[in-house]
Amino acid sequence: MTPADPLARLGVRQTSHGGELRVWSQNATSMELCLYDHKDPNWIYKTVPMTKDAGDVWSARTRSLAPGRRYTLRVDGPDGPMDAFDPTLALLDPYARGLVRSGREQWRSVVVDEEFNWNGVEKPRTPLDRTVIYEAHVKGLSKINNRIPENLRGTYAGLAHESSIGYLKSLGVTAVELLPVHAFVSEQRLQKQGLTNYWGYNTLGFFAPHSLYASRAAQAEGPGAVLREFKGMVKLLHEAGLEVILDVVYNHTAEEGRMGPTTSFRGIDNASYYRQTARGDYIDVTGCGNSIDTSTPAATRLILDSLRYWANDVQIDGFRFDLAATLGRNADHYYDPEHPLITGIVDDPELAGVKMIAEPWDVGMGGWQTGNFPACWSEWNDRFRDRMRKFWLRDIKSIRENGNPGDGVGMLATRIAGSSNTFVQARGPLASVNFVTAHDGFTLADLTAYNVKHNVGNGEANRDGTDNNMSYNHGIEGPTTSRAIEQSRRRAMRNLMGTLLLSAGVPMITAGDEFGRSQKGNNNAYCHDSELTWIGWDRRTWQKDLWRTTQHLLRMRRENPALRPIRYGVFGERTPGASQMDWYDARGESMSVADWNSAENRTLQYVAASTPDQEPFNRILTVIHGVEEPIAVTLPVHDDVEAYELLWDSGQDSPTTHHHDDPLPRFAPGQEVEVAAASLQLYRAV
Repeated sequence: MTPADPLARLGVRQTSHGGELRVWSQNATSMELCLYDHKDPNWIYKTVPMTKDAGDVWSARTRSLAPGRRYTLRVDGPDGPMDAFDPTLALLDPYARGLVRSGREQWRSVVVDEEFNWNGVEKPRTPLDRTVIYEAHVKGLSKINNRIPENLRGTYAGLAHESSIGYLKSLGVTAVELLPVHAFVSEQRLQKQGLTNYWGYNTLGFFAPHSLYASRAAQAEGPGAVLREFKGMVKLLHEAGLEVILDVVYNHTAEEGRMGPTTSFRGIDNASYYRQTARGDYIDVTGCGNSIDTSTPAATRLILDSLRYWANDVQIDGFRFDLAATLGRNADHYYDPEHPLITGIVDDPELAGVKMIAEPWDVGMGGWQTGNFPACWSEWNDRFRDRMRKFWLRDIKSIRENGNPGDGVGMLATRIAGSSNTFVQARGPLASVNFVTAHDGFTLADLTAYNVKHNVGNGEANRDGTDNNMSYNHGIEGPTTSRAIEQSRRRAMRNLMGTLLLSAGVPMITAGDEFGRSQKGNNNAYCHDSELTWIGWDRRTWQKDLWRTTQHLLRMRRENPALRPIRYGVFGERTPGASQMDWYDARGESMSVADWNSAENRTLQYVAASTPDQEPFNRILTVIHGVEEPIAVTLPVHDDVEAYELLWDSGQDSPTTHHHDDPLPRFAPGQEVEVAAASLQLYRAV
């Protein structure tokens, strides 16, 4: 940013002449800064008229605008169909670093002291190919962990507690992706029902951390203490080598539809911030009542400034953009991969090295854009999710019911190898964030225990949440005492977790899936702030087994670079950082075209050999068997392979622990091995 930049330094800055506030509005005709008494948050003790410059930036300067001061804006303007000016309303500064509630519906911006000593702690800068994301909720992760002091449970400090950090480190993930932590409120509809927005996808302000996730002591001290606790959390996670990725909601705000609560943007410049028709009707491509109009320079700048603040001042390592397709819609409301914001986010030198992850869809026309983001973006790969669920769940159900699997292994192989049919060659497998579950939808355990959603507790008569779950209950809906059904479900969980963590791309685990957490069949638990959604710490034997399996798979991923290629291989070429993949059938023979296309062929072997770039040469063999009867498989005879060492078998409840001195089970190329019903095996080829 240069001083000549007309949109530079928005929000509050301390100068030698006192605090200065700068707010952008193209259409306002007057703007006033209101300052509140320290003792009475509703008493305006001073107002300062703001003046407009040539860049449509309104400013005011006063020594009263010091840290701890509460302030709002009054804004007036024309009465056109796209405007919503009301000079009687107290509006928030869009760039406020702190927000406090004042009464039931009222909010105040707060000037925050942003000083913080990082003590030289730097970002871990984990390479993308070594990144494993753990999607978690700040409150839910530690709320009922009795190893954490009660006053810190469910807070930023609770996430930074040695118990939380120790858990994440021992599991083996490298980054925690937090559901929204920007200040948010619950929608009016939920409030009327006595429910709350637990997930937080309803942003009030893009620069302030959500204060209710801070400890009570920090909340009592005020927004400055909340921000310090947040930065302290980031610092401690970084000291432990863990990255922090924020789930950010820049596609809409908490102002809802045209008749929703006016707290900030609508009252400052409705015509510039929200997508509308010429008549003033909102164009809602988010399903949340409004959509931020990123075709305007001010909205684009707001988002970039927010990202810069969190990435640099708060040291955040990456962002996952909720409904990112909305951010790339142009003035005609169509998605454009060359949109200035979409390209600007990854080209901005102030955001260099920050991980950018798109949720590549929204609910508007042409809203599904998986694979259509430019270079340097990664994307949630819903095609990976659906293919894994189909192969391990729906196809198994179909075989049981009518003997017809529907699909063979062909489409599965493409996803395992990094989804080259979705992402262009230049982007490579790391463009794909692979997941089987996310916060939104069934948990891993519920995928294997419910055929349909059970969302009655959400207050919408079970209408909310997707019906396309691609799940399978294995014979009984919900909990069961049948040992056979329980074993089938647990094996399916291991298979899903196994294919997730052994596939090319960036894997994301949903918090709790590593031990089989259930939400009792609720696939849209956004409004439940309870033990239904919090992470439990009392675990049964099978849950401990699944946790050890997940931990073991993550270690296998770390130790075997052939599992995490950086680039797609090109047939006949040597590509550094790619994995050379050779595919075999159950007889150990090269796959034929007929094998690839046959729905009946559900057994596949592949050897993946790394092309050394920065790590030693490595080669693995994976065996996938997608039928519920055991099979004898002939291990392939492969150039330079003398033996296969068994690293993991999903047919076992828990991974076999080997001391470093103990030899792993070894098998010769051409040897026949038994593969359990519907299971995976991983070998190291030596």
